[in-house]
Amino acid sequence: DYELCEEWGHLYPVPREDLINLHREHLLHLLEMGDMEKALQLLQRIEDPGICLAISEQSLDQHPNLAASHFLADYLTAHFYTNLTTARRNEIQALYMGSKVLLTLPELSRVKYFHLSSRPLLMLEQLLMNMKVDWVAVAVQTLHQLLAGQEVGFTVEDINNLLSKYAEKALNFPFALKEKRS
Repeated sequence: DYELCEEWGHLYPVPREDLINLHREHLLHLLEMGDMEKALQLLQRIEDPGICLAISEQSLDQHPNLAASHFLADYLTAHFYTNLTTARRNEIQALYMGSKVLLTLPELSRVKYFHLSSRPLLMLEQLLMNMKVDWVAVAVQTLHQLLAGQEVGFTVEDINNLLSKYAEKALNFPFALKEKRS
């Protein structure tokens, strides 16, 4: 049905907003089905870059599943980096990094942290608080790789400060140790 509507749009004038809505719904449908290849082909078929940007941003704002969010954040960063405001660029890159970190977690645990996908530092802190040290190690390594040469709103130093803070808390003892007397 989406393809029929798209063909109709080529034959008859369709208002811009309706065209954006049609393509957005089609894109979200393809992404929910997990067909990233067809989603990319759909975006490449759209000739007007302004419409393509609007479709991609609106789709991302619909908070689709993890793989779809990752795909859209990557697409927006790769194709429309200069068209985005600095704040929006940081937001999208943080979502990209957060979704990348989520993809490193065991599949059954991703749901617990999905709501933090746009806030990778907070996700890292949550993992630390939940004592998921192995997951934190992989997440930190992933973030270090992704942050190389990027401006996202946080730095490698912010990650190191967070790790130091929790390492310090892990060494605090709330009681005094008694000495053994012989």
